[in-house]
Amino acid sequence: MTFIYKPFYWGYRIAGGLWHWSRRRFTRAGLCAVAGLVAAGATGVDIENTVNYQAFALLLAFLAFAFVSSLFFRARFSATRILPRVGTAGLTLHYRVRVRNLTAKNQTGLTLLEDLDDPRPAFPDWLASELAESRRVRPFRVAQRRRNSPFRVADLKEGEIPPMPPHGEAEARVGIFPLRRGILRFTGVTIARPDPLELVRSFVKIAAPQTVLILPKRYPLPPIALPGALRYQEGGVTLAASVGRSEEFVALRDYRHGDPVRHIHWRSWAKTGKPIVKEFEDEYFVRHALVLDTFDDEPNSEVLEEAVSIAASFACTILTQESLLDLLFVGNQSYCFTAGRGLAQADRMLEILASVKNCAGKKFETLEHLVLNHIAAVSGCVCVLQRWDDARKQFVKKMRALGVPLLVLVVTPPLKEKPDAGPLRDEPGNFHVLETGHIEEGLAKLE
Repeated sequence: MTFIYKPFYWGYRIAGGLWHWSRRRFTRAGLCAVAGLVAAGATGVDIENTVNYQAFALLLAFLAFAFVSSLFFRARFSATRILPRVGTAGLTLHYRVRVRNLTAKNQTGLTLLEDLDDPRPAFPDWLASELAESRRVRPFRVAQRRRNSPFRVADLKEGEIPPMPPHGEAEARVGIFPLRRGILRFTGVTIARPDPLELVRSFVKIAAPQTVLILPKRYPLPPIALPGALRYQEGGVTLAASVGRSEEFVALRDYRHGDPVRHIHWRSWAKTGKPIVKEFEDEYFVRHALVLDTFDDEPNSEVLEEAVSIAASFACTILTQESLLDLLFVGNQSYCFTAGRGLAQADRMLEILASVKNCAGKKFETLEHLVLNHIAAVSGCVCVLQRWDDARKQFVKKMRALGVPLLVLVVTPPLKEKPDAGPLRDEPGNFHVLETGHIEEGLAKLE
């Protein structure tokens, strides 16, 4: 039955393309002129009883002159973007673009527009998104849903280019507002100049492919006493800096029978005339697990996006200077990434979270097995879950049976009543339900 949706899909693509083209081609005054032209044309049919046809003719003449004038813009430019390494969803990304005038004429009144990769999805992705939205959105909210398209990746802001002398160079400051995490792909730069009436713009396109990684949105977290205590870590402090077994160096002492030869301190032996060895002690420190639930069958799920943002907030907030943080989740395979104490830092973990996708073809037990196989070295665990069903309750129950301190955060759409804490009924302070649209308020209540 998918052929029934094909006309709607092509209507969506055509309408989206026309809207994008019109917003770039016309200035604000031009859009007003087009709107006036349509209104005058609709109300000026009866030329005997109305004079609106005169406004129609005048606006049509203005727009025709503007279009013809825009055809005479002939210029050549080169452009170089100076992008930061990463941006953040929900925060304006500011950067500079150097534009060089390759002609022998002065160039003034120019505007810089960024060209992004076409955000319109393929038919299977569009259909899956539409069916998922239809299942969970009431009819009277359809208009609101259309305004918040899940396929829009960013809001673009135009950059003004200062006047450029012949073969001169200018720098435009540009801002772009990323709406979603992931890789933001630029395809080129468009230099625009309005016609003398400033209704229609003419374009010069410059190919400039480039990418920037957009990190997940983060929320401020209050000071939180995370669950867990010091635990012995095999490898000690050098766990992150060397390969093989090692411990923390404490002092020098006399050699005792059975000490390994590799621990002999040769300089001290040479000074004292007797064998001296280095003494070590096992290292104990805190190691937390950050478990992210990615199991969601719905594409472009708002719940998944909020879950990733919460995980990113914890990754930035948990101090890893004297501890380790393990991020565990399941994608096309099981993943475990560790930050802290000489390993990758929070920035690297945010880059990983920026690329997390929903896991639709596997069962939640896959994540359960990953965590349970890793839990022996963990002091405490923060679980960010997308729902609170029997599988997840059973997972939390097993973790508690192993004596692992837990902080469970369940991300859900708005609910009429809070679900029962289940296995954490006797620890209500370690169980929190965070509703989409009110995530920041829910996180502020953590203790």
